[in-house]
Amino acid sequence: MSIVKINVLTVPAEQRETLEKRFASRAGAVENSDGFEWFELLRPIEGTDDYLVYTRWRDEESFKAWMEGPMKAAHQGGGAAAGERPKPASSSAAVWSFEVVQQAAPKG
Repeated sequence: MSIVKINVLTVPAEQRETLEKRFASRAGAVENSDGFEWFELLRPIEGTDDYLVYTRWRDEESFKAWMEGPMKAAHQGGGAAAGERPKPASSSAAVWSFEVVQQAAPKG
């Protein structure tokens, strides 16, 4: 079965719009990667400043290939001015990894 990677990004309230715009501008960056199955950016509603970036992959190898290829290249790209990278919108990040052992979809 698939694997899930959840990137937990702690984002101060004043940086939320910046983070969401950055993800909106990267639309298509992962969708064509071999083994990619699903993406969701989850905004916190209450009680936390943590955004969750949910991706599902066919297998660990597909995820690693994306990390070492397209994702790495995207995060090493220069900023708009003088080759500077933009300041991160998050104050901390962690990656959680899971194996899918059960799943369900709506019937019909």
